[in-house]
Amino acid sequence: MNYSFRKATASEIPEVWKILQQAIVRRKKDGSEQWQDGYPNLQSVQNDVEKGQGFVLTEGETIAGYSAVLINDEPEYAKIIGEWLTNDDFVVFHRVAISENHLGKGLAKKILEYIEDFALSNNIYSVKADTNFDNTAMLKIFEKSGYKYCGKVYFRGGERKAFEKTLAKNS
Repeated sequence: MNYSFRKATASEIPEVWKILQQAIVRRKKDGSEQWQDGYPNLQSVQNDVEKGQGFVLTEGETIAGYSAVLINDEPEYAKIIGEWLTNDDFVVFHRVAISENHLGKGLAKKILEYIEDFALSNNIYSVKADTNFDNTAMLKIFEKSGYKYCGKVYFRGGERKAFEKTLAKNS
């Protein structure tokens, strides 16, 4: 399949929000507490896109997935209970979601690969992320993708597992 990963446009916000709503329902069905407190919401997506931080994974013209991608922009990460692998510039991603019509194709892992490419293209060699302790799907993706557990961070009063992957500098 021909996939691309690019910044989302304002006109794509409704489709992205639909995909996130599907993921919120899936988290609940999986028994996860993640995303069951009114976040993420439509405003989250609008903010991502307005700031140029909302990205879509497309298959042809169809949006198959979404993620927010930020550079050095996660204040809660400074308060980690544990220790990051690096203290240099980093890319962080949030709100990874795959459309119901594209599940089971390994697309969340593909999004992470695109995010790693994005980091390298900006001369950044660290990718950091977090997830809920009960989001088994994402925890497995982190493990398969070479992310290392670094400790705990807190969002909206909830504990999250924090991960980092260091990327090799091309010589």
